[in-house]
Amino acid sequence: MTLIVGHRGARNLWPENSLSGFRRTLALGVDAIEFDVHRTSDGKLVVIHDPTLERTTFGEGAICDLPAETVCRSELRDADGECVPTLQDVLDLLKAASIELHIEIKTDAQGRRYDGIEAQILHMLVEHRMVERSVLTCFVPSVLEDIRRQWPEQRLLASLDRRSCEMLGGLDASLARFNAVSGCLLAVEKSLLQHALEPCVRHFGAERLGVWVVNEPQDLVTWSGAPIRQITTDRPDLALS
Repeated sequence: MTLIVGHRGARNLWPENSLSGFRRTLALGVDAIEFDVHRTSDGKLVVIHDPTLERTTFGEGAICDLPAETVCRSELRDADGECVPTLQDVLDLLKAASIELHIEIKTDAQGRRYDGIEAQILHMLVEHRMVERSVLTCFVPSVLEDIRRQWPEQRLLASLDRRSCEMLGGLDASLARFNAVSGCLLAVEKSLLQHALEPCVRHFGAERLGVWVVNEPQDLVTWSGAPIRQITTDRPDLALS
């Protein structure tokens, strides 16, 4: 059965990457919840998609340039006063659930890797006893390669869209590089996967392949019948129905 992953919680239903959204998405009965992690100037891990505050909050500035106190006081838009959560907050909320966690490792406002963020995340997962059901995801091959070298058993997922595919030298080069990361899953943006399903299945197999972000009812029907492991969606309510 195809797994349903709530993208940034379920951002077409509730404020993305919000505790209330995660709580409600969990209640829908999803198989996994996906969210994003950045690091503040004082080294705290926060859950927000963009490297800056402007789009999803009423705050301003780059996450990497601001202390956690400022970031976590920034109110999310359309969230009734709720603010940006820390990774600690999110793990505490999801700890009792048995679903997968898809934790995307982001880069900062200048596209740079956060030095040592992978170890920081994994340390928190160990503390919460959530390592086995957590999947670390990233667009950047070197991040996944470094994790595989240091933590050989960690579950990983590579994200791929047309832009990142171009930067990696095309589809064949992208698939070869990510497939070299032993056991890595692959999630492909739907408009790219639509034209690349056969080579993606050939390289990764249905058991390691996913599609994102699928929101429309007919698309959900179509992809639920495809040879893939998971569908990442902003409308998990529709996907589950």
